[in-house]
Amino acid sequence: MDVLSDAIGVMRMGRPHSTEIRKHAPWGVRAEPFSGAGFHVVLEGTCWLIPPAGAAIALGVGDVVCLPHGCGHALADSPSTSLTGAPSASLREMAPSADDDGEGATTVLLCGAYTLDQTRPHPLFEELPEVIHLPARLGHRTQLHAAVNLLGDEIANPDHGTEAVVSALLDIMLLYILRAWLDEQTDDGPATGWAATLRDPAITAALRHIHQEPAGQWTVEALGAKAGLSRAAFSRRFTSLVGKPPLGYLTWWRMTLAAQLLRDSDKPVQTVAQRTGYTSEFAFAKAFKREYGLAPGRYRQQSRR
Repeated sequence: MDVLSDAIGVMRMGRPHSTEIRKHAPWGVRAEPFSGAGFHVVLEGTCWLIPPAGAAIALGVGDVVCLPHGCGHALADSPSTSLTGAPSASLREMAPSADDDGEGATTVLLCGAYTLDQTRPHPLFEELPEVIHLPARLGHRTQLHAAVNLLGDEIANPDHGTEAVVSALLDIMLLYILRAWLDEQTDDGPATGWAATLRDPAITAALRHIHQEPAGQWTVEALGAKAGLSRAAFSRRFTSLVGKPPLGYLTWWRMTLAAQLLRDSDKPVQTVAQRTGYTSEFAFAKAFKREYGLAPGRYRQQSRR
């Protein structure tokens, strides 16, 4: 797996949700905050997204807007439309809209939601803004818009296997949205943070080895060799870009992966320890409790309530 796929995979909980809503002006809906990420795609017409802070954002056909942290927001045909009494639900609970009373212009939106474990987000997610707006541009982001079209068609014309197809397309959508945002970070100058990290071949090589072989007996020198850098140069560059020293990130990733294995599988604690680089179950339990405040077995019990 690559780092971006892992960053999403380790946070994701349950299946994603999607729905299509059709409105006629004047209209407005409120989306309540939730623990996850969501998106809207304008399939027909125009509308406005009203974020919790800042100016309203005009949206047109083909525009994609993502809410990486699940912030509350509103959608309306106009920023001046009153939202008093407007329907309210989180994106995860939003259902296809029934016929409304409006007689004005039609707007059709494709809405999606992902349940994410926001208690321990990957550092890449922590850098994302509250709202990501990706305007439609002819010939631009063709893969993202192909996924949008496939998803819209599948929801509009369900058939055998639709549930699995929609779930897979929603996962693809989130990856394409994040790719597009990362690409945009170089539009106004050199990239910083994780956008720069994922463009650095040396650091990406080291991260790939950490993610693919979390149980490896890694040292700073060994990771530096994978990056093709001296120990000192690698440590400085890694810490500057990633925000954690190499072994600090390694421990963070091991503990994050361990929590996922405890939460989502019935593997014995000893197996989880071995898969995350600990030869001693006692040493693993001590490290896990230091990170999460709970013993591994207790964490597993609480995560399944």
